[in-house]
Amino acid sequence: MPETVELLAQHGDDAKILAGGQSLLPMLALRLARPAVLIDINHVRELAGITVNGGLTIGALTRHRAVERSDAVAAVAPMLAAAMRYVGHDAIRTRGTLGGSVAHADPAAEAPMVMRVLGGSIVATSVRGRRTIDADTLFQGFLTTSLEPDELLTEIHVPAGAEGSGWSVNEFSRRNGDFALVGTAIVLQLDDGGTIAGARIGLSGIAGEPVRATSAEAALVGAAPSDAAFAEAGRAAADAVNPTSDLHGTAAYRKHLVDVLVRRGLREALARAEGDR
Repeated sequence: MPETVELLAQHGDDAKILAGGQSLLPMLALRLARPAVLIDINHVRELAGITVNGGLTIGALTRHRAVERSDAVAAVAPMLAAAMRYVGHDAIRTRGTLGGSVAHADPAAEAPMVMRVLGGSIVATSVRGRRTIDADTLFQGFLTTSLEPDELLTEIHVPAGAEGSGWSVNEFSRRNGDFALVGTAIVLQLDDGGTIAGARIGLSGIAGEPVRATSAEAALVGAAPSDAAFAEAGRAAADAVNPTSDLHGTAAYRKHLVDVLVRRGLREALARAEGDR
């Protein structure tokens, strides 16, 4: 790894990291990226692997498939394992890396949304040292992060879920394997009396970066779980977003999907939370 960060320090903006290549190679083919230097990290073995340390530390080179099938991830952060099943097709998950997806910061991708909802963070390494960046400040717009040109994303940290919480991941796409028109990731926390003590609702595909539906979260806190409460949260989430229209769906359709998927996800998260009680 020292050689990798030295090369990044030498070439900066002229270099691109090649890991799984599932995002970079299409960009190269379309001439959307034209780096002078490609730095292949596939043989940097210390960048792969999953460690349980209260939460999870996942090497940036760890493949989507490994995260999806990991017993450790399923036990500590099951939302993350479930989200990997939505990533492209089997071949993409076998080759693509979690770190690559996070660093690419596609607003329709699953990993950035889940990272923001779970309160995850990454470690960026350069010749200047290491620094930790939380997910709320990492994603800064369409395909844009706060990583510096000479920094390599080396680790992903995911905290363990709280007791009495439930989760859900849902998305809608036109075809299996396509990027989602809208995706949701939800954590619902119940107190000892069964009242909603906290909620975290993430949305993908509706802005230049994954967003939190904070108005919907606020509407839920202190409420008793019910279809009426979940309907209010779904409407609040839809009202707060301002998606654009494209050939895949209109803005109104995406807002409708936000409403539907938030309601559905809250019901699923509640069922898991109540199952843990």
